[in-house]
Amino acid sequence: MTPPSPDNIMKVASGYGVSRALLSAVGLGLYTKLADGPLTLDQIMEEYGFRRRPAMDLLDLLVSAELLGRTGDGEGALYHNTEETAAFLVRNKPDYIGGILELWDQRNYRFWADLVEAVRSGKPQSETKHDDAPFFETLYSDPARLHAFMEAMNGASIRNFETLAKAFPFDRYATMTDVGGADALLSRTVAAAHPHIRCKSFDLPAVTEIAAGKIAADGLNDRVEAVAGDFFTEPLPKADIVTMGMILHDWSLERKKDLVKKAYDALPPGGALIAIEALIDDARRTNTFGLFISLTMLIELGDAFDFTNAEFVAWCREAGFSRFEVIPLEGPSSAAIAYKS
Repeated sequence: MTPPSPDNIMKVASGYGVSRALLSAVGLGLYTKLADGPLTLDQIMEEYGFRRRPAMDLLDLLVSAELLGRTGDGEGALYHNTEETAAFLVRNKPDYIGGILELWDQRNYRFWADLVEAVRSGKPQSETKHDDAPFFETLYSDPARLHAFMEAMNGASIRNFETLAKAFPFDRYATMTDVGGADALLSRTVAAAHPHIRCKSFDLPAVTEIAAGKIAADGLNDRVEAVAGDFFTEPLPKADIVTMGMILHDWSLERKKDLVKKAYDALPPGGALIAIEALIDDARRTNTFGLFISLTMLIELGDAFDFTNAEFVAWCREAGFSRFEVIPLEGPSSAAIAYKS
């Protein structure tokens, strides 16, 4: 029998440094800069005002983690993007996911220092920690922060939405309501892929104003509508499909159940509720990212959490749904689907 090794413990324990290095590089725009071509250490030092030894250590840490490429060794070495960083961390590219990393760099990383306090108290550790204003009220009151938040969420969601648009049989349905639709990305994605379907993106007025502009820019005014409303105080717009893209995890158990029931009431017989989430595996053993996001919800919102498909099914059965399935999406994410008889 091979004796136990501390290697994995040390790799994970030191991972906070690798994470911070990656987030810093994204925040600085290093990967976007390297899209123009490889750079030497001296050129990167000049670009960002770095000192030699720490700059070399930072860059080579990223190289060692396969988060940066390097051709050659020593003074003449050239740093460049890897295939993955070129695809996903260059700003203005369609598959850019760096928005969420920028958000984590600027905000979330610091809040995780208070993880133990969050677990003990069950209370948020974000900007709302010393402020009674709810998270989304605070977010929506600042247009610049709201825009940055939506861009970050879009980058993290677009591939899931595109995969769902291909994998789910939207051809069997005529209408869709996206709850908490933000700038209508999911509605726009589904409508672009399925010319027959008509969609409503339902969210608060501050967001639907932005959504209306995005819908018009995509030339989808005839089939996608931004509808203003509060999904806790008003009925959901009726449709054949109700979608919730990374919405259910924002809320407490009571509010999750409330949203599921509202979706049931908005659907006709045969209609479907689709919840897109980083679903935690039912045994709670393998989806590390889903568990990370669940703790992120705690730190951000207090009583919010991610969930397993078994939990989702139980809430949906309670509301009246009778048939269920899961469609795997990108990476750790899935679409949990509940059908109304």
